[in-house]
Amino acid sequence: MRFVWAVVAFVLAAVLIGSGMAQRTIFLGPDSQQTKVDIEEPAPFVLLDGDVLRTNPGAQTLLIRGGGEIFASYGRTPDMEAWLADSAYNHVTVDDAGKLDVSYVEAGDATEAPSEEPEAGTEEDPDATDEQPAGRNPVGSDLWLDSFTDDNALIADNMQLPEGTSVLIAHDGTVDAPDDITVSWPLDNTTPWAGPLMVAGGAVLLIGLILYFLGIRHQRRGRGPRRKGPGPMPITEPIDVATLPAAERAALEAPGADPSEGAETPEVEEAEIVDEDRESDSRNSLRAAAPARRRLLLALPALALTAVLATGCSAESWPQFGDAGPTPSPTPTVIAPENQKPPAVTEAQATRILQNISETLVEADTALDLDLAKTRLDGRALAARTTEYALRTKLTDTPLPSAIPTDKFEVVLPEATDRWPRTVLVLSKSTSDDTVPPVILTMTQQDPWANYKVTDMAEMSADVVFPEVAAPWLGSSLVPADSAFLRMPPAELAAAFADVVDAGEKSPSYDLFDDLSLSLAKSITESRNALNQKLKDKGADKTSKAAFDMVPTGDEPVSMTTLDSGAIVAISLKDIETVTPTVSDAVIRLTDNPQAKALTGVSEAAKGVESTYGFQLFFAVPAQGSTEQIRLLAVRQDMLSAKVIK
Repeated sequence: MRFVWAVVAFVLAAVLIGSGMAQRTIFLGPDSQQTKVDIEEPAPFVLLDGDVLRTNPGAQTLLIRGGGEIFASYGRTPDMEAWLADSAYNHVTVDDAGKLDVSYVEAGDATEAPSEEPEAGTEEDPDATDEQPAGRNPVGSDLWLDSFTDDNALIADNMQLPEGTSVLIAHDGTVDAPDDITVSWPLDNTTPWAGPLMVAGGAVLLIGLILYFLGIRHQRRGRGPRRKGPGPMPITEPIDVATLPAAERAALEAPGADPSEGAETPEVEEAEIVDEDRESDSRNSLRAAAPARRRLLLALPALALTAVLATGCSAESWPQFGDAGPTPSPTPTVIAPENQKPPAVTEAQATRILQNISETLVEADTALDLDLAKTRLDGRALAARTTEYALRTKLTDTPLPSAIPTDKFEVVLPEATDRWPRTVLVLSKSTSDDTVPPVILTMTQQDPWANYKVTDMAEMSADVVFPEVAAPWLGSSLVPADSAFLRMPPAELAAAFADVVDAGEKSPSYDLFDDLSLSLAKSITESRNALNQKLKDKGADKTSKAAFDMVPTGDEPVSMTTLDSGAIVAISLKDIETVTPTVSDAVIRLTDNPQAKALTGVSEAAKGVESTYGFQLFFAVPAQGSTEQIRLLAVRQDMLSAKVIK
């Protein structure tokens, strides 16, 4: 009976192992489904709507084939349509039936970009026509949330585009975009019972082998059927010698004869029979053991193969129990205002942009390449860099401008808007060098085709407390220059601080500013007094005089709201220092002012010299009705110009 159950176990094991292997081989379904985009009329760009990638559930994989370098990026759909406003492109969308719809958009039919004037250097070629639009390379634009490039074939996998985003596909904007575009989604082809089936089959196979060997053992112990020996000897009766033949009778009657010599010895015959039975049983045992060893040699590889298949199965071959995601932790609830616009950039996008700006400025500062610096600086920041480069060409020991730290972007505050220009405020810190101060800066994008440029930049003291601002995904809004909802309108802040510097405690705005602001004003006043004292020590105060005047630059302040209804305001001022002779035969020598001498190119001036210093300041201005003072956050001072008075 053991052999019968062993055979049943072997058959069942074969069925289980075969079923498990079949699930991972011949019965395994496809792991993805694909949709091909058919482009009929070529164009320099293909705009793939995000709904196309979300046609099926799961992460999307985009496969693009074409000759040469292939470019793909994704971003907000309105931003991409604005960037394509003056270009022809194929727009791929999903119709009501769920099918792909490819429409060719002429350059003249595109929605007009929400920018009044394109940035210098981005105008279209005057010879361009609708049939041959001006080429614009999409590589390197700050507008994209992310981008990818590759040669001949581009694969962007694990994409999960949210609502309101699209994908842009092109080469370099001057030739037709690739038309071999495929979107694929993963399919669930997991076989959770393949592993358990193979393991169960291996276990049943092991049970069958145990039953089989138990049967062999039982058979060997029983040794099977045996021959019967001779029966009991008949009872011996007296022999009548008279009836025996004469020769036998004579032998028996002979002296010393043993009457039992002529009798048969059945004991010897029985022993021979028993030995013969034992030899037969040994031969039968050897014959039974030989196939058992052969079956063992066949069963061991089967067990080993089952173990290998079971251990080699991936997670898709096993049921997943209790695969719960991480428990979310509560976060403060922030309710976006009604009709809130999207932030100008994401946190990751701003990080990438600032890193690129920092790298570009380091390269420009090293080579004193003003044209390269202009690609990432504008306004007050560019004016300061221009003077620094001019000074370094003549005063080689002038230190390089400090680089923007990119170790940690502690605050990213983008403007929430869908129009241009767009502004982003960033607080950047260095985690590797404690001597590098944190930097506050604002950067602006003038139109969809322009990159962000830094307009204001200043260093912040490490002990300054930065105001609470909205999260990057929510964004902030710009405060109008004449806003009455702040303790002081942003348009009046520069003039108020300049008056504090010039008038000191006599200024009506003196009590509105905090101690750090007043300390800065005092240091500016002390530097002025130091210059007057220097003239007096040399006796030049009798033939010359120095005058000072701090005035706003006239540039529009940049103001962004904080969570306490206040604002962070960036302003700029000019401190004009004028040294003129007081007698007709006196001249102003520039020996003690190497910077003015380098910028003017003269060593003395008959009518005097005028030096202008620039200040970029960031203030935290409280809301109207607050008792808090206006706090100074960051300051930067640069020499802007020096000229001879004529």
